[in-house]
Amino acid sequence: MAQTTEATHEATVQPPPLKLSRTLHARPETVFKAWTRAEHLQRFFAPATLTVPHANIDPRVGGVFELCMRMPDGAEHWTRGVFVEVTPPRRLVIDMHADDGDGAPLFRALTEINIAEALGGVRIDVTQTYTLFDAAKAAPMVAGASQGWASTLDKLETEVVRMQGGSGIASRSVVHGTFHLERTYDAPVSRVWRALTDPDAKAKWFGPPPGQWEVLERRMDVRVGGTERAKGRWESGMVSTFDAIYQDVIENQRLVYTYTMHLDEKKISVSLATMQLKADGARTTLLLTEQGAFLDGYDDAGSREEGTRHLLDALGASLLD
Repeated sequence: MAQTTEATHEATVQPPPLKLSRTLHARPETVFKAWTRAEHLQRFFAPATLTVPHANIDPRVGGVFELCMRMPDGAEHWTRGVFVEVTPPRRLVIDMHADDGDGAPLFRALTEINIAEALGGVRIDVTQTYTLFDAAKAAPMVAGASQGWASTLDKLETEVVRMQGGSGIASRSVVHGTFHLERTYDAPVSRVWRALTDPDAKAKWFGPPPGQWEVLERRMDVRVGGTERAKGRWESGMVSTFDAIYQDVIENQRLVYTYTMHLDEKKISVSLATMQLKADGARTTLLLTEQGAFLDGYDDAGSREEGTRHLLDALGASLLD
């Protein structure tokens, strides 16, 4: 169907915009991905009784957004449009058009999707602004849009859980683990502190050995309330993401931070780590205590402690440069 504009079809009715919000237990990147990949949209972008057998999605400005919704009786209705704004992972604007199944335009729905961090995950705000081309046919559809969108967002929540590896889990689970490590380095406290808090110095030791892990994103801001992210792709194609928030920072003495770990979309753990530095002449002792909550069937089996041992050894090696 050719795109229809107000220049060729003047609106006879202008309903008020529809606004909906939902808080999801997920990262912004996961929700954004659900909105911009055909395989995910096919699972959620329709009310409960409808399916989406066809989807063609090109998430860039001017890219196509095309979906076929199939009714229980087999009737099909297409939504076609283009992406007007694409700002990962926070905002999408899609200019959607719906027809009557025979190609006759019914209405336009300018759809804004805003994704923001919120307590417990992310808040998604959807606003649709309508222009009706065939008021007799389109008005009842627009009138029922609120109920349809509520059902659609229910399905989005289910899809996000599935993307994070939560589907098929009969009951949620948490396994706790705590470990303590100690290292003494032949370096002054100020040198060790720099290795822990300076982005360039930390990049030399915080991560897998070269060649095993491709860095996708690395940033850090060491201050109370500051954040750190280390995201990369392993040789297997799996993406791991370390996201930290600094809770306590005392220069040359103490760092306390919380962090989450994701493997692809699945959150596998939430941890609290405390690092203390003690000077002994020209040497420094680092004391690390970590408490972890391992989620929904993820079996750590001591691998977090073992991996941290290797990181602290790599930290020591970086101090010799």
